[in-house]
Amino acid sequence: MTTRDKILNETLTLFAENGYDGTSVEQIAENVGIKAPSLYNHFKGKEDILKALIDMAEARYEEFFGSDRQIGKLPENKEEFIQSAVQRVAFTMNDPMIRKMRKFLVREQFRSERFAEMTTKHQLNGIQGMYAKIIKGMMGQGLFKEDDHELLATEVTAPVALWVAKADRQPQCAQECMKNIEKHVRHFCDVYMNE
Repeated sequence: MTTRDKILNETLTLFAENGYDGTSVEQIAENVGIKAPSLYNHFKGKEDILKALIDMAEARYEEFFGSDRQIGKLPENKEEFIQSAVQRVAFTMNDPMIRKMRKFLVREQFRSERFAEMTTKHQLNGIQGMYAKIIKGMMGQGLFKEDDHELLATEVTAPVALWVAKADRQPQCAQECMKNIEKHVRHFCDVYMNE
């Protein structure tokens, strides 16, 4: 792992634990095992590190979860829809970087409009937009009943976001939350998908 990668990793951990304002450049350097001035060989400052972390997390999320810009291959049947949804949730619940970034954003969302917008994007608008496109595409294939695809996307994603938040707060409940998520997605498909 390069020094730059160590800086990013340690900073994200500190941001998740202490928040942006509660983390100093000196703390970051100490956790990495370098002197504070050496950190400036890699980044201009704390804001530059934050920008790099956001870019890195956004790219990772886009690659492994998807977005309203990149929905991936449309599921061709009920089981593919369920498995795709469960795999995406498992990624977001288990990926250490994404978990730390979510913890950081949830913590900071009330202190910064910028972080509030990012939190809304990742916990509501982005996921809802992605699933609206997936459901609309599947409606076009006759797999979902004709209905308001945006409302259906909200119906399937909102409870999932609540269970992910519970698993973040109470990690010992993560397995139970995943079971409830899969049960919810199956029920959603039973109600809204054509046989």
